[in-house]
Amino acid sequence: MERKKVIIDCDPGIDDALALMLALSSPELDVLGITTVCGNVPPDAGAGNALRVLDFMGRLSVPVYTGAAKPLVREYADAEDTHGKDGLGESGLPLPKNAAPREGAADFITETLRREKGVSIIAIGPLTNIAVALKESPEVFKNLEKFVSMGGCFKSFGNCSPVAEFNYWCDPDAAQYVYRNLGKPIHMVGLDVTRKVVLTPNIVEYMRRLDPQKGGFIDKITRFYMDFHWKQEKIIGCVVNDPLAVAYFLKPEICGGFYAFTDIETDGMCAGQSVVDSKGFWGKEPNSRVLTSTSPAAFMCMFISRVFGRGYDETSAALKQIAGDTAR
Repeated sequence: MERKKVIIDCDPGIDDALALMLALSSPELDVLGITTVCGNVPPDAGAGNALRVLDFMGRLSVPVYTGAAKPLVREYADAEDTHGKDGLGESGLPLPKNAAPREGAADFITETLRREKGVSIIAIGPLTNIAVALKESPEVFKNLEKFVSMGGCFKSFGNCSPVAEFNYWCDPDAAQYVYRNLGKPIHMVGLDVTRKVVLTPNIVEYMRRLDPQKGGFIDKITRFYMDFHWKQEKIIGCVVNDPLAVAYFLKPEICGGFYAFTDIETDGMCAGQSVVDSKGFWGKEPNSRVLTSTSPAAFMCMFISRVFGRGYDETSAALKQIAGDTAR
């Protein structure tokens, strides 16, 4: 089996940690490196969290690079209210003693694209690192195989303003630059699809039954996240945005969508809004594939079967039971 080469650019972050677990549990992927950016937490803290996940998954051979410590233009605003001061739900997990992040995320991205063929990027944080790399070495992005971005929204409401998703709101100038200059379609895994994927307490309990160690790890880092979602949106569980971007990269059929030209607003009360020209008013060539539909059950089956090493059919049957679907 030919493995797909990927760089994961992220801001770990609770749901980033789940996304990394899914990627590292998927034999189709060759994770060349993890780059961190200011987003949910500063890049140094995010790199530490990436190392914690790599250590837990037994994959410390994957290199981690720290990147941009502030957005291109605006002031940096973190999401510690959502993810905790440590970025992993105040879980207090220790750092591995035998590993440390490296500096130079943008350089790693450009050097990898220059050296390797068939490399894709899954960006599940603000797009600052990507914008910096694209500004410095635009020519190497001709070698980019595929670009998936967890960010934005089409018809969904925002999660940090009425109209904006956090990753694009955190650095709208970077998002705008990447959408205007990447030169390849951006697969926009936005809130229209990620809001549909909710990790509930009973699913976490199922994970604990399958594997007390892995299930306990997920329980520990998501409890803070679940409390936040209950306070903010009265959701019993938590929306896990980032893992869907990895799942979509692995199995594009898990989501549906359409191609359109998309631009990002950078100023005022609509900063970070992804403006999708679904009707072609601007007459511009599409620069994005905007995802609008997904199967939460198919995603959850993929995540559990891969991370916990269980059969897909077994997992599907258990999730139906959890959902109260007892029809035979």
